[in-house]
Amino acid sequence: MLARNRKGSPRVPMQTIWIDLENSPHVVFFRPIISALEKRGHHVILSARDAYNVFDLLERFDLQSHRIGRHYGKNVIMKGIGMLIRAAQLNGFVRQNRPALAVSHGSRAQLVICNLLNVPSLLIGDYEYTGELGIPFIKPTVYMCPEVISASECGKGVANWRKYPGIKENISLLGFTPNPSIYQEIGLDQNDLVATVRPPATSAYYHVKASDYAFSAAMEVLLEHPSVKIVLLPRTSDQAEACRCDWKEGFQSNKIVIPHRAIDGLNLSWHSDLVVSGGGTMNREAATLGVPVYSIFQGRIGAVDQWLSDNGKIKLIRSVDDVRSTIKIERRQKNGRPPQCDVEALSTILDQVERMVGSEALLR
Repeated sequence: MLARNRKGSPRVPMQTIWIDLENSPHVVFFRPIISALEKRGHHVILSARDAYNVFDLLERFDLQSHRIGRHYGKNVIMKGIGMLIRAAQLNGFVRQNRPALAVSHGSRAQLVICNLLNVPSLLIGDYEYTGELGIPFIKPTVYMCPEVISASECGKGVANWRKYPGIKENISLLGFTPNPSIYQEIGLDQNDLVATVRPPATSAYYHVKASDYAFSAAMEVLLEHPSVKIVLLPRTSDQAEACRCDWKEGFQSNKIVIPHRAIDGLNLSWHSDLVVSGGGTMNREAATLGVPVYSIFQGRIGAVDQWLSDNGKIKLIRSVDDVRSTIKIERRQKNGRPPQCDVEALSTILDQVERMVGSEALLR
């Protein structure tokens, strides 16, 4: 069977494409890609790690996936052991399904098993300081990154690399439609001044303690404001419990709420007056939507966040002392339409996938 392009002529033979999901932003990012690949006639199979509400989001978006592996905490040694364990757990899945191509946004376990079983792989990334490309046995066939990342950083540690225009959130936002039912879902009033807050990724290898201090300072500033309702999105249950202990009064007065289940982060950001996050996807989604966003990430700033900052789409808070003077607590108009995202990023990634599955010379 042949996949067909938009004009109906044969494109490439239908192939099985394996996408591995290790973190919650991967679900939102790959959803349009999965849909587009299936429309082109390919068979897409999903595997996912049981961590960070990944399966709650898969259920919300009605995506079927194989549950394989879990998170092993923030200890560096356990992270390495956990990666190898999950790679071994993926072995049977790969041998059974025999994918023509493996795709992920940073799945190290997928790359390990692909290297062992000689499965071509496409690794997509948007933070150049993750360090995985320099680890032995973690070498993708092709690495793709946003065009704002320099060629020297994008190609570091990998022989074959490509770029795509824009940023990955241009893909995540495709097809997004605001839904005001988010207020009722979380227990908010439409008159609330909503601040969505995402704590730092304390279990990530790139985490620095200064991010925790900036997070605490931001929470204090928001709690002081009489009209603010804080929607807190902890990354783990342990982090949620720690926040409940640190800000008991805020929870008791219902000034701080934690959603009872995984929610549509795009929809929440759109209905927020401001977003404060410890870095990563939520910051970039809010920035792409045009929502005021403040990054309290104190680690090394990547090219994408720097580009967003240079273009006035995100405020980078670089010290605890800057928190109070930088965060502006104001209502914003939410009755407009989200900005339309350019589909060129999606098309570029799809074309790269089809070049890899449609040619024996994978890198031609």
